[in-house]
Amino acid sequence: MPSIYDIKPKFQNVLRPVTRKLAALGITANQVTVAALMLSLLTGGLLLFAGSHPKIFLLVPLVLFVRMALNAIDGILAREHNMLSPLGAILNELCDVVSDVALYLPFALLPEVNAWIIVVFVLAAVISEMTGVAAIQIGASRRYDGPMGKSDRAFVFGALALALGLGVPSGAWLNELFGVTVLLTAATIYNRARRALDEINA
Repeated sequence: MPSIYDIKPKFQNVLRPVTRKLAALGITANQVTVAALMLSLLTGGLLLFAGSHPKIFLLVPLVLFVRMALNAIDGILAREHNMLSPLGAILNELCDVVSDVALYLPFALLPEVNAWIIVVFVLAAVISEMTGVAAIQIGASRRYDGPMGKSDRAFVFGALALALGLGVPSGAWLNELFGVTVLLTAATIYNRARRALDEINA
């Protein structure tokens, strides 16, 4: 199934000039990875106060875009500037998962939102990434199949945060939206597992 992740190569091409400059300055891929994590943790902390200061939600689309750029940059640095390392591989996966938890779990505090739906979504998102990584253990490639991968989650929550920051009231309708994201994430887990098995059986 299609995913926003499919446009990643074009996005990376745009970022290559910036990446070359960072490499020339001695910035490492792991430093960029950790910087993206710190940015996500800081934003997640601020979102805890968004109930009384809704404008804080306006930070989320910007932070998600910057995080996506940093994730692309650390990958380019690692692959194209001889910075691949076992530590980097571990940081890349762990920091992404922790960042997702930090940025999305605070949405459980929204008025009229059933907190358990957000908790289930976050858990499903973590499992979907684990499934993508587990593909490597059986001899397949790291799976990034959609329809609700990391980039897709960022798009949905970025758009929602923008709407909330601009004054759209929170309400029970959000439970339906989050319910759909849970179903799409479940489909993502299935697709990644199935594609991994298909890959090794091909």
